[in-house]
Amino acid sequence: MALFSKPKYSTVTVKKKDIPIGLWNKCPISGEIIYNKELEQNQMVVPNSGYHFPIDPDKRLAALLDEGSFEERDTDLVSVDALKFTGVASYEDKLKQHRKKTGRKDAVYSGLGKIHGIPVSIAVMDFRFLGASMGSVVGEKVTRTIERAIEQSIPCVVISTSGGARMYEGILSLMQMAKTSAALGRLREKRLPYVSVLTNPTTAGVMASYASLGDVILAEPGALIGFAGPRVIKETTQQALPEGFQTAEFLLEHGLLDQIVPRPEMRDRLGSLLGAFYRGKTCVPA
Repeated sequence: MALFSKPKYSTVTVKKKDIPIGLWNKCPISGEIIYNKELEQNQMVVPNSGYHFPIDPDKRLAALLDEGSFEERDTDLVSVDALKFTGVASYEDKLKQHRKKTGRKDAVYSGLGKIHGIPVSIAVMDFRFLGASMGSVVGEKVTRTIERAIEQSIPCVVISTSGGARMYEGILSLMQMAKTSAALGRLREKRLPYVSVLTNPTTAGVMASYASLGDVILAEPGALIGFAGPRVIKETTQQALPEGFQTAEFLLEHGLLDQIVPRPEMRDRLGSLLGAFYRGKTCVPA
């Protein structure tokens, strides 16, 4: 007979609490945990660190434009697989996937609106749609945005973000660089103002065309801005790159930007700038 019996331990079952997904976000700079409602109220900008999370184009437009003033245009334009691109996934499959993901037909929202009562022709790019790559529809919608400004003699504003040209469309994509730049040339001939706003990231063909041709060029803090990526440049030049290379702050220091403007201040800054250019139904000559 055993002198000592095996002790009996009580068993407690702990149930993991169900925590709803999407309530919180972590700031990449400070590590601070932020309540998403607080982020949304501050246009997806962390109040303490100033880090700018991506923001949906419809929410950006709602924050920039006078309430109820936006009239979307060019909603019927859709990309087509002119080159019959094949690969791991077809271009058609990619388009269907991103149309379902975003609820939009392509990577640009465009139309007319007002900022502090000043009418503008405006376009906003959506990085969620194929990295806001510039294909024929993106180029066409940006060009039409510029042409509407010319037709109505009003300022033009484009908020850019992009990973570059859309490889699925080949030369048709690269042609958009020339088309958008030519449209801006016509806008300048009419002495109408163009404000380019650069957000994270704005690169490659978009940066090498309409994004860098603004009469005034603004950028959000910390935005990655450049043509080729830092790794590609370093490997090509075999040179060490300066600290902060291709950030908005670096470009401002070297004279390639006019101002860095935090997102919550962007509406008032645009209103102030456009107010200096626009008087009633005419623009002040540049």
